[in-house]
Amino acid sequence: MAAMAASPETRQPRLSATLREGEQVTPLELFFDLVFVLAFTQSTALMSRHPTWSGLAQGLLVLGMLWWAWVGYAWLTSVIDPEEGAVRLVMFGAMAALLIVSLCVLEAFGNLALVFALVYGVVRTAHIALFMLASPEDDALRHSVLGLAASTAIAVTLLATASLFDGVAQGALWALALFLDMAGPYLIGSEGWKLVPEHFAERHGLIVIIALGESIVAIGVGAAGNLTLGIGAAGVLGVALTAAMWWTYFDIVAIVAGRRLTEAKVGRVQNEMARDSYSYLHLLMIAGIVLVALGLKKTIGHFDEHLHTVPAFALLGGLAVYLLGHVAFRYRHVRTINRQRLLLAIVLLILVPVATELPALVTLAIASLLIWAMIAYETRGYGEARHRVRHPEAEPT
Repeated sequence: MAAMAASPETRQPRLSATLREGEQVTPLELFFDLVFVLAFTQSTALMSRHPTWSGLAQGLLVLGMLWWAWVGYAWLTSVIDPEEGAVRLVMFGAMAALLIVSLCVLEAFGNLALVFALVYGVVRTAHIALFMLASPEDDALRHSVLGLAASTAIAVTLLATASLFDGVAQGALWALALFLDMAGPYLIGSEGWKLVPEHFAERHGLIVIIALGESIVAIGVGAAGNLTLGIGAAGVLGVALTAAMWWTYFDIVAIVAGRRLTEAKVGRVQNEMARDSYSYLHLLMIAGIVLVALGLKKTIGHFDEHLHTVPAFALLGGLAVYLLGHVAFRYRHVRTINRQRLLLAIVLLILVPVATELPALVTLAIASLLIWAMIAYETRGYGEARHRVRHPEAEPT
């Protein structure tokens, strides 16, 4: 009887959120991120369907909106445990809504523009609602969440309004919606946010892997079930290029950045580092990877032909954007510039018009050779420092 009497006092409310305690990414978060495999694929497909500068801009705008939705959930699950209580069910609902959003991507600027905006609003509303559950007694966090709710409402309203237009006007409203949405956390301040730094860094590393997986998928899609010597060679070079992008992030950069985030002063300093380095600058890396995926798709399908200007920019310019994201990432952390990555990004951009006169296979080979040469130079330059970074447990105490 005593136990029965005590139970009402200890029972958790049905609509409650349990704060995160561990650092490890949960299975539900990995499951949630799988929806973005389709989202990235659809963004690439949108640009592939319209291989023009306007089509490229549309694909990147859609990618930006999808990225910002993912970022919101990355911050959310660094505060609450997504597998406890009603949060799990809301996460499932958000996944379903994200799936519908992804299915709308190909017509996000056409017949399904309004549907995209409305369902995207559902995804973001679920995120805000969960954050409100996580902040019943935290005034600073609730203030930040309310500010985010305001910027979200403005963005969704602009997307819905954009569905009434087409062409430049529609694109301009999309760009404004993305800008104001992403500017929200910057304008409302960073003091109120909370995060588990090890979890936050790992979560972003995993989404980079998912994006790189899209490059592998693009190789298969570009081959379209055919296999010749040229397609096979292009496929191998495509994997080599993707592996190089993996190396440039995970060999040293991800490890050092994660430790710096963990060691940063808790509160405003740590939150702003997470916001700038991960929420903002990782978008450059993800956009670069998705552009490279588009370039690989076009290259595999037409390996013996020269690339047109937009696909050539996607392949070489996308790799340049990815490297520039790394340059900005390092500068934000340590205020130094990675000169070799900056130089390679500039060289790749210069080579775009040259690529339009070369067979696509040759262009892909040049890009792979250049980035692997840079990796070899960096790895040799790191020397013992690389081993110390990757194996800190081996250092004498």
